[in-house]
Amino acid sequence: MSAPVLNFSRDEYSQRVAKTRAAMAAAGVDVIIVSDPSNMAWLTGYDGWSFYVHQCVVVGPDGDPVWFGRGQDANGARRTAYLSDSDIIGYADHYVQSTERHPMDYLSVKLDERGWGNKRIGVEMDNYWFSAAAYASLQKHLPNAKFSDATALVNWQRAVKSSQELDYMRKAARLVERMHQTIFDKCEVGYRKCDLVADIYEAGLRFDDGLGFGGDYPAIVPLLPSGADASAPHLTWDDQPMKSGEGTFFEIAGVYKRYHCPLSRTVFLGKPTQTFIDAEKAVLEGMEAGLEAAKAGNLCEDIAIAFFGVLNKYGITKDNRTGYPIGLSYPPDWGERTMSLRPGDKTVLEENMTFHFMTGLWMDDWGFEITESIVIGANGPECLANVPRRLHVKD
Repeated sequence: MSAPVLNFSRDEYSQRVAKTRAAMAAAGVDVIIVSDPSNMAWLTGYDGWSFYVHQCVVVGPDGDPVWFGRGQDANGARRTAYLSDSDIIGYADHYVQSTERHPMDYLSVKLDERGWGNKRIGVEMDNYWFSAAAYASLQKHLPNAKFSDATALVNWQRAVKSSQELDYMRKAARLVERMHQTIFDKCEVGYRKCDLVADIYEAGLRFDDGLGFGGDYPAIVPLLPSGADASAPHLTWDDQPMKSGEGTFFEIAGVYKRYHCPLSRTVFLGKPTQTFIDAEKAVLEGMEAGLEAAKAGNLCEDIAIAFFGVLNKYGITKDNRTGYPIGLSYPPDWGERTMSLRPGDKTVLEENMTFHFMTGLWMDDWGFEITESIVIGANGPECLANVPRRLHVKD
């Protein structure tokens, strides 16, 4: 089989593994079992829609990481990861969704064969892709190991982006710009939401000769609730025509090589109500205050405190966080699940950290979103996308 085409240099992957091992040592862990597909890809390059079955990357005390997954996906590891055959382990298909055996039974055997069966092993306990049954199997079949929670250990190593990662996120930004332009062009009274979503997907995926690249699938589907439905942040779409007199927020992301640039804007069809005009004024002023605080050396909470301070001046209460880190992701979430932009999070901002500054408001019977994806700089942030920052009104 021909060599895989990697999205990053071997040197960059080596640096990532070294950072992970340093964090493992600090946490008192000899071996880590990484089930989060974003972490798997970040460490090895592996990229496949196989996270619906049990899989992982194992980082041991030395050598390259080990990919473990369904046997039929092993060639996917050979095509996308830099690993040698000896570090790619596939399990037989009778382990898949079986009531008699579990894939972690087999992984336990393989860890023991490598001399890791009596090590201090970290697992991602609070993770979408690591189940209670997986943990029980490992405990049963590795009785001499000492297990500890290593949730988000790898995620934290991903916080500061490399120049190549930022290049991919800037490409994703070009795609989300095109997606929002499509929304502004197509969105009108009577146009069915399902058709608009089809247009959004085409804009996010189709190869563009001018850009020189096409897009990848997002970790979250387009979110575009209207009217009272917009009071809920995570509703999707239906096949009904769009109506006059309603506001719709569009939370979408451009994606390139799994790197995301989320961006939200709100469109009002017809004459906007005073509620929307007031919300626009408060959010835009608050966003400017938050962006001023988004620089290296400040804290995550500084951005939130600045933003919430402006909202409070306008009598608006937002009782949820106002942002989170972004980058490489797989469904069901494009966040990195580490920091939060909210009061109390005293994580120090560093240059080249990346966040979705999520200034969305979800009230009793309406919702409003204008957001930015940003890169933290020494003196202020870079907004990745260039989409007019305003309430978009269309008659």
